[in-house]
Amino acid sequence: MGFIWNELLIKPMLNLMLFLYNVLPTHDLGLVIIVITIIIRLLVLPLSIRASRSQRKLKNLTPQLNELKEKYKGDQQALARAQMEFYKQNGVSPMGSCLPVLIQLPILIALYRVLTDMITKIDPAFVYPFIYLPETINHTFLGFLDLSRPEKYVMPILAGGLQYVLGVMTTPIDKSKNAVSSPESAITKQMLFMMPLMTVFLAISVPSGLTLYWIVTTVFSIGQQVWVNKEKRKEVTVRIKKAGETGEVFIAEKVEELSPNEKKDEENKENKTSGQF
Repeated sequence: MGFIWNELLIKPMLNLMLFLYNVLPTHDLGLVIIVITIIIRLLVLPLSIRASRSQRKLKNLTPQLNELKEKYKGDQQALARAQMEFYKQNGVSPMGSCLPVLIQLPILIALYRVLTDMITKIDPAFVYPFIYLPETINHTFLGFLDLSRPEKYVMPILAGGLQYVLGVMTTPIDKSKNAVSSPESAITKQMLFMMPLMTVFLAISVPSGLTLYWIVTTVFSIGQQVWVNKEKRKEVTVRIKKAGETGEVFIAEKVEELSPNEKKDEENKENKTSGQF
């Protein structure tokens, strides 16, 4: 098992890092990790966009899901069947958003192994014949941050803060009176804070190179979510323009599909427009 793991993950990761370290003019390991992160995120981008759309749709369907929970209260089997049918009818996969993260887990483990065990003392047996092995590797970022060791202050807080921002953008929270007091709503809100805290504690204990990877991938995810949200707004705007005289119907549909903050923005726009006449 160890041989397969080394051949499929550890060696490719190490050699990719060496290749980029050799070709990038700055010979900065931090820049190498940033480039690797961007490459990986671009490779999984189609899956990530699909997951973001599914997650946004699930977020908009939260009130209906809460109604199902109330309807089948006390009958977990009937609730599970009703939820599966509901997901199927609306084209939503609750587990679909996990796939991009699951794909990245082996990459994170490989990067962790390379940063902790190999980057300070590279075994030539792990280097491909066509990859140049430098005599020394500068494993600092920006000239002062040792990426092979944990950084206990700025980077963990930054990673946790970005994780919280992403959580706010993607977590489905229903603010209706019935949902606020429900156990599911309480768990959702707890997870919104638990994930950033877990990120901070993990970042304190792992090499800062791994934390850098997580920071870059989270920034990428935030940008992707902003794009998905903007795409949705464009879509409903086109529907309104095409509606012509029946535009009011589509405005109502649009408001239902947006998050609470987006609803306020749209209501303000509509008020300004009506005030001009």
